[in-house]
Amino acid sequence: MSELISITVGGLLDDVAARYPDDEAVAYIDRPYRRTWREFNEECDRVAKGLYAIGIRKGDHVAIWATNVPEWLISFFAVAKIGAVFVTVNSGYKIFEAEYLLRQSDSKALVMIDGFKDSNYIEIINSLCPTLAQSEPGRLECPMLPRLQHVIHVGQESKPGMLDFSALEKLGESVSDGEYASVKASLSPQDVVNMQYTSGTTGFPKGVMLTHVNIVNNGKTIGDGMNFTHADKLCIPVPFFHCFGMVLAIMASVTHATAMVPLEYYQPLMVMQAIQDEGCTAVHGVPTMFIAMLEHPRFHEFRFPKMRTGIMAGSPCPIKVMQQVVDQMGMREIVIVYGQTEASPGCTMTTTFDSIEQRVNTVGRVMPGVEAKIIDPATGLELPCDQPGEFCARGYNLMRGYYNMPEATAQAIDSEGWLHSGDLASVDEKGYYKIRGRIKDMIIRGGENIYPKEIEDFLYTYPAVKDVQVIGVPSHEYGEEIAACVILREGSDCTAEELQDYVRTHMARHKTPKYVLFMDEFPMTASGKIMKFKMREDAAKKLGLQEETGNETV
Repeated sequence: MSELISITVGGLLDDVAARYPDDEAVAYIDRPYRRTWREFNEECDRVAKGLYAIGIRKGDHVAIWATNVPEWLISFFAVAKIGAVFVTVNSGYKIFEAEYLLRQSDSKALVMIDGFKDSNYIEIINSLCPTLAQSEPGRLECPMLPRLQHVIHVGQESKPGMLDFSALEKLGESVSDGEYASVKASLSPQDVVNMQYTSGTTGFPKGVMLTHVNIVNNGKTIGDGMNFTHADKLCIPVPFFHCFGMVLAIMASVTHATAMVPLEYYQPLMVMQAIQDEGCTAVHGVPTMFIAMLEHPRFHEFRFPKMRTGIMAGSPCPIKVMQQVVDQMGMREIVIVYGQTEASPGCTMTTTFDSIEQRVNTVGRVMPGVEAKIIDPATGLELPCDQPGEFCARGYNLMRGYYNMPEATAQAIDSEGWLHSGDLASVDEKGYYKIRGRIKDMIIRGGENIYPKEIEDFLYTYPAVKDVQVIGVPSHEYGEEIAACVILREGSDCTAEELQDYVRTHMARHKTPKYVLFMDEFPMTASGKIMKFKMREDAAKKLGLQEETGNETV
């Protein structure tokens, strides 16, 4: 790539606000919040001063536990402007996960809303810190979370022991412009600015430390791949707390002065309304989000005349769904980004200039400034074209490491600087990569390697199938057998035998699912990733197969 952009996240916002002061930066459709770049930047400056006034300093960790509310965006840039580290908390977390993350991250301050869905954040934080309600704001002493001093509440009503987010701007008046400028001048683009916790679909989540250089440059490259300009407008229904929201959406937008239309959380009707009413040219989502819109009974009531691009990512993208998005939503320049949080997150990407075949069949080529290779997981040797193996990456985009987990960091990034993804992939002679799934998701039936995505893509072509995930379940005879977990279209009917016959007559016999499980929904993380390990556990129990391997779970 051309030389890396050496600028902090806060410096980037300052620059955009200076170039486009009166143009729209952020627009919400569900609340009276619209800001130009100058208004938004000035608001972030005032909140940054407020955080500094209550004692937040360079290197301190500030956690955010909220949906995609405006205060999330403001906090992100405010924290970055004073050199603190922004710790993102999954909006679906409950008491066990929240306690672990806040303690492991050494967070000094927590910005939070009242709650989301069935998670009551106020009850949870008071359970973790029983003295909070009796504490003076900023003087919390919590044995379970000894580093936590400030709880900052976003909401209409004040909460005992918490500082109102709205009070930060007033508190910031005590910080002079000179002192604030000095703080900003002391920052380096190489500093850690964000800690993203991996989704934790297996094991305890790990705090991925990302620098200004990581996320600014990855966001810039991603925006370039979508051919973003100042004239674009991105609808953001994916959660900010995940790299998809923070980097692929927010940073891709700010690096190109592209206006943002966030939604507090994903709702298919609201997304379609926002795209239509705001004249959005782009939208991001995981495959299940696009499926829910395409299948919505009111889908055809909406018009998306300006739509051209966006990103489908987060999990393997079904070819059929990609084609539907192009044909029915007008997203003729939709792209795919592949990577992981530890790579901030993008490693490969299709672009608007790639053919539709390349954009529906691959995850594109390696991004500028990133190296990639496919290795044999057993030997570590690099594999030739079209041979599946583990995807590894190296470059500017790799994390600084896992916070306070040096051993886990060494396991993820080898001595030569290669990040080992755990993903099965292959690359063709033109440099286009295909992701075949997680290594641990690969099904080994009687010594035969079976890639779930291949069967999933085929089953998507069956008219009654709305969504499908293919997993391996225990088998005494073959080690593993194939199970297809299927969500049917509303009003459709189909038997397991029909789907098995459909596969058997079109694919090799050993790829035919032995089991077909009809489901209403798939277990997912709050960021929209399907938890296949949970599906394997549930399927094994439902089918009574745990005993076949002697294990409690698969």
